[in-house]
Amino acid sequence: MASGDLMVVSKLKPYLIMVLLQIGFSGMNIIAVASLKKGMNHYVLVVYRNAIAAAVMAPFALWFERKVRPKVTLSVFFKIVLLGLLEPVLDQNLYYIGANSTSAGLAAALVNIIPSITFVFALILRMEKVKLESRHSQAKIAGTLVTVAGTVLMILYKGPVLDFTSSKGPSHRRSAAAAASGSGWLKGTFELLGSCTCWSAFYIVQASTLDAYPAELSLTTLICSMGALLSAAVTLVMERGNPKIWSIGWDMRLFTAAYSGIVCSGIAYYVQGVVMKERGPVFVTAFNPLCMIFTTVMGSIILKEDVTLGRVIGAAIIVTGLYSLIWGKSKDPSTTLSEERNEKMAPNLPVSNGGNINPSPKVVELQVN
Repeated sequence: MASGDLMVVSKLKPYLIMVLLQIGFSGMNIIAVASLKKGMNHYVLVVYRNAIAAAVMAPFALWFERKVRPKVTLSVFFKIVLLGLLEPVLDQNLYYIGANSTSAGLAAALVNIIPSITFVFALILRMEKVKLESRHSQAKIAGTLVTVAGTVLMILYKGPVLDFTSSKGPSHRRSAAAAASGSGWLKGTFELLGSCTCWSAFYIVQASTLDAYPAELSLTTLICSMGALLSAAVTLVMERGNPKIWSIGWDMRLFTAAYSGIVCSGIAYYVQGVVMKERGPVFVTAFNPLCMIFTTVMGSIILKEDVTLGRVIGAAIIVTGLYSLIWGKSKDPSTTLSEERNEKMAPNLPVSNGGNINPSPKVVELQVN
């Protein structure tokens, strides 16, 4: 392959990885909502999800980063605790509660507010710079506003149902209708918004932690381990006197915990960390609207959920804002690693010179599957 082709592939790799990651998140949305509506406890799901993720990622962290893993300082430890609290404990529980009270479609739609919240957080913390006279800064601001507008439209306007499939599953339609008309719909919406806020804060803290602890696999393992411990403590308090909730068999509940842990916690934390070091947190969250589109399609086919005109129009508006935001981010200067760090980390870590993502063959296989 020519050097020019390699350069094109290298530039496209972060985009492809983030798209594949959103497909993985979409699968989690479908199977998690299905399991929760069948009675699985969301607190237990979070515990098992993070425990499985930590167990799967730990061997890779121990092997690939055995020579370059920095020491965990007191400051890094507190950041890891905060990361474990923000994403595994708060975000995941609020998301599962909200999705169970509403629907997978609404949950995936509200996730689209994350790029806007992250962009605001990044501006406040001076991780993002905006020059109003600059075209790419204007594109980022406009893209953020358009994304928010599309999300609001999807929430406020449903419109007629578009029948893309020949048959509908009555059980899922009844459950969705009950959720939509019940008093828990509004509460679930605010729970999802709280989840999005925690998720955005997680991205910001993760980016800051990677500066002091530049070992993505080890950081992923530590976050998942801390999340499992904190979630277990929360579960013991919230579900005290109910030991039956911890029992799961070889069924959909175990698959949900394993899939969510491996794909959406273990691999996702690591991939986001690698891409974030090169592109920043706003670039990572800018792909979240794609999850809504994939979830809508998969939900219509697998769960037989209704697809409304409002959701389709909102999706089109959100994609427009997404492209504007990504274009603005593409004009930002890429973040590069220092030569000293590259010399130490390049042989072992899946980050090559210049900050381009260059995983080892084993890690590539883990990311794609």
